[in-house]
Amino acid sequence: MIMRKRQLRILAALTALVIASVSLAGCDASLAQIEQALEAMEEAQAISEEASGNKTSDEKALGAAEDTPKEAAEGDAASSDTVADKPAPKPDKDIYIIYTSDVHCGIDEGFGYAGVYEIRRNLERQGYETLLVDDGDFVQGEAIGTISKGEDIIPVMNAMKYDVVTPGNHEFDYGLDEFFDFVKMADFPFISCNFTEDGKLVFDPYIIKDVAGIRIAFVGISTPEALTTSKGFLDYKGEKRYGFAEGDGSELYKAVQDAVDSARADGADYVYAMAHLGNQLELKPYTYMDVVAATSGIDVFFDGHSHDTDQVVMKNKDGKDTPRSAAGTKLNCVGYSHIKAEDGKIETGIWTWENDKSIPELLGMRNEISDLIEQELADVETSLEKVVAKTSVDLTIYDPTAVDPNNEPIRIVRSQETNLGDLCADSVRIMTGADIGIVNAGGVRDNIKKGDITYNDILRVHPFDNPVTIIEVTGQQMLDALEWSARSIPDENGGLFQVSGMSYEVDARIPSPCKEDDKKSMTGIEGDRRVSNVMVGDSPIDPSATYTVAGNSFTLTENGDGLTAFDGATVKAAEAGVDSQMLVDYITDKLGGVVGEGYDDPYGAGRIVIND
Repeated sequence: MIMRKRQLRILAALTALVIASVSLAGCDASLAQIEQALEAMEEAQAISEEASGNKTSDEKALGAAEDTPKEAAEGDAASSDTVADKPAPKPDKDIYIIYTSDVHCGIDEGFGYAGVYEIRRNLERQGYETLLVDDGDFVQGEAIGTISKGEDIIPVMNAMKYDVVTPGNHEFDYGLDEFFDFVKMADFPFISCNFTEDGKLVFDPYIIKDVAGIRIAFVGISTPEALTTSKGFLDYKGEKRYGFAEGDGSELYKAVQDAVDSARADGADYVYAMAHLGNQLELKPYTYMDVVAATSGIDVFFDGHSHDTDQVVMKNKDGKDTPRSAAGTKLNCVGYSHIKAEDGKIETGIWTWENDKSIPELLGMRNEISDLIEQELADVETSLEKVVAKTSVDLTIYDPTAVDPNNEPIRIVRSQETNLGDLCADSVRIMTGADIGIVNAGGVRDNIKKGDITYNDILRVHPFDNPVTIIEVTGQQMLDALEWSARSIPDENGGLFQVSGMSYEVDARIPSPCKEDDKKSMTGIEGDRRVSNVMVGDSPIDPSATYTVAGNSFTLTENGDGLTAFDGATVKAAEAGVDSQMLVDYITDKLGGVVGEGYDDPYGAGRIVIND
């Protein structure tokens, strides 16, 4: 196997060409101008590589690739292309399978759907056959998904002419009824070899596409974690039993192998896995590594869920090399697999875009997809003013009466409890069923005034769309985390915990016993503690007991605000939802659409008592 990575490193030159054409035309760059710029870059690339003879067909496709050859040992992760030997039959023409994954409503980010559409058109103009597929998690993650419950994404994907998709765990976040509604809206098929209803498959386990004289099978694989990370299943109260071949992994591996064997029996010349499994160890026994090692007959393994960009080659059950490719998130990468007519070999990898501005924005790219997205996003802006709930009290991050010397309100959410902090913490605990809910004060960003609550109000409170994670910790870990959280009181600290399902006292007269390194990360606790009388529910916290804690991933698993007390905690659900959507759902589903009783004191419900 030869591993190579192609990154788009031509930003300056390409931008200059487009700007020049725009200047001449006095308007936004047209598709013809973009193509002219790409062709110019192709010609320059060809001249520079003529001596070495290294030009490949996929460089011609984008006209923007840079080769960085790299050998990869078995199991090593490498951002690269994978060249795998594949015997006949050979296709009549070269084929590009383009894949996306974990777009999470980032339709105008990175390459943007408009850029992906342009890549496909550019390849087809050069005579390649193409297919476009997605590995899941495309309807959730931005306001356009939240407001439309995912449905506004489907018309864009229809216009993109996707050939097939695998559902990810977040496809179910808006409920099963909504999920099946947008399945009906889609012009493309959903596949999954392990998603069942009352023991029967909901979708076909695979689909075969006849392209350029060969038959290519795609096998869908959905993460069993969906049952514990998607609100649709957490809230489901119906009689039907849904499953994803969960358990010790053996049922999942059998489902995959059966689908691969059936596809081969149906005449598939090539078999591609379209998986939403990921590489995180806490997902075992459902990682791509587990599935590849337990199965055979898969030529290429497209994967998503963990948002990585690893390009890996590992041995399958029969000891044969199997390339696994992942394409990041929010369209920061676009994956591809190139089946060559010349020798039948497969070359698989990713194109990457590492700039803050998306390709469509930077280049002024206009096509039917960009026009559709522009209209969809304009509708979103209108919908952001839609009333989703009401509050009979002011929900605050500021002191309701005190002001600073400049007569400005004083922010208190980062130094003490507030009613809005309580509300946010309640939302993550109650909607996930965890024992404890915590929200870092830095993630509670704005007030909600008494009256109507709009989507915009919610997004101003939680603007980051942080994933909500559930972990299992010991009582001692929780005590240590509280010390770190309270270390700055009475001063502000974005890492202060607003809590639910627990209460505690802080003696601000005791200096913080927390120790930190030069990067401001927690290294230990030495001396008298300031946090005491910690209660979980109605009982004192037990240092040796275990508790489930819900909060955003930044705090719980990413050492946000320097917190290391939760290192080594068991992750029960890496993504149980998004904080903004969870807040909406809590108010509408659990509070009847009105915030009031229990949140009427701006200083909170007495969960954090500060003695100074």
